[in-house]
Amino acid sequence: MVSPWRLLSFLGLAAAALAKSSTGNSVLVVLDPELSRDNFSRFFDGLEARGYELTFRTPKDAHPAVIEHDHPEFAHVILFAPESKTYSSDITPQSLVTLLSKNTNLLIAVSSKATPLTSLASEFSLILPPPGTPLISHFPERDTPATVIPVDVPSRTPVLSGSLSPVWFSGVPFAFNSNPNIVPILNAPPQSFAADSSEDSGADALVDAAEKGGEGLWAGSSLGLVAGFQTLGGGRATWVGGVDLFSDEFAQKPLTDGAKPGNEQFASDVAAWTFQETGVLRVDGSAHHRVNDTAPRDQYTINDRVTYTLHVSKYNPTSAEWEPYSGIDDMQLEFTMLDPHIRTALKPTPEVPGEYALTFRVPDRHGVFKFNVDYRRRGWSYLQSTTVVPVVPPRHDEYPRFLSPAWPYYAGAISTSVAFLAFCALWLAGDSAEPKKSKSTKSD
Repeated sequence: MVSPWRLLSFLGLAAAALAKSSTGNSVLVVLDPELSRDNFSRFFDGLEARGYELTFRTPKDAHPAVIEHDHPEFAHVILFAPESKTYSSDITPQSLVTLLSKNTNLLIAVSSKATPLTSLASEFSLILPPPGTPLISHFPERDTPATVIPVDVPSRTPVLSGSLSPVWFSGVPFAFNSNPNIVPILNAPPQSFAADSSEDSGADALVDAAEKGGEGLWAGSSLGLVAGFQTLGGGRATWVGGVDLFSDEFAQKPLTDGAKPGNEQFASDVAAWTFQETGVLRVDGSAHHRVNDTAPRDQYTINDRVTYTLHVSKYNPTSAEWEPYSGIDDMQLEFTMLDPHIRTALKPTPEVPGEYALTFRVPDRHGVFKFNVDYRRRGWSYLQSTTVVPVVPPRHDEYPRFLSPAWPYYAGAISTSVAFLAFCALWLAGDSAEPKKSKSTKSD
């Protein structure tokens, strides 16, 4: 008979094997009562097919709680309540920030209406236009409203998989503040703008703002429609300007040329990045040792030749395993004391997957140094590794006894010594007898 504890352990391992995220497979979906789950069946069914366990509730429901006793109850949270102005006590801007700091990922959709979520966007360096000003574009010519826009998807981004067809979008854009943690995923078309009317009644004001370059200009490809945010601890949050991007209607709506839109795959890629399936790296370990040694030292001597090694892995969502990753070609190593004394490229080792190694000479200065690797690229997990090691001067018996540049001084000292010895020898060996007096002639 199988033990119930062993059965539970087996079920837990099986659930972990199905989880495609590197942080867990439990998802809480906060869905607006006016939105039906059936309208997003393709998106939600795709998540469940990838091994996620979805739990649904409305914004005003108290159970299941998002966070209890300062502990997250779910690995990921989807907030599809863009027009709800009231939430339960466990969903507040403060609680969402707390969730993100505890590595719980957030997928948030907003709208042109002012809600608590729109005020939270400023904490992520996103600036939303005034309420009631959705994104509008009259190009290309189509039979849809001006607020339903086909948007080209960028081809080179670590968030999205390959080249995707344009996606349908309807919602609100946002501007970016200067924050290095923002990951732009989808930008507005160049000919689009945010306005409170689709009849171009505010076109003159838009032109004046463009000529003056003032804050009233909400137009062009500098605006974002979908943007990610990654904390230093690894938590991810993705902001979407309109929930319709994930709907079945937009996933099945043909483009102006009759082709299939890329909404379904785009939504899947965005969720995969947000839930830390893709673009996830980690440092498995680091080591350092002197050349011709194998064990690390507690301290190094100035001018030592030191080898530093770093091991990096990438998460594979298909196998749910961490695999060695050697695809980074722009990582740097800093050997620093207050300021970097050495900053150089840390290249992958060709014969060892996942290993990055470098050999360098310790600077001619003693003190407390750090091996520091700080790799930050948009769309990828941040890699940080710091190792403190002291650098000391040579011991009294470690200094070289003879230096080739000092031969003139050696020659001077030797010649002086030889001359002194020769002088002493001549002085001591010389004749010390007094000279004999000559016979004087007799005086007459």
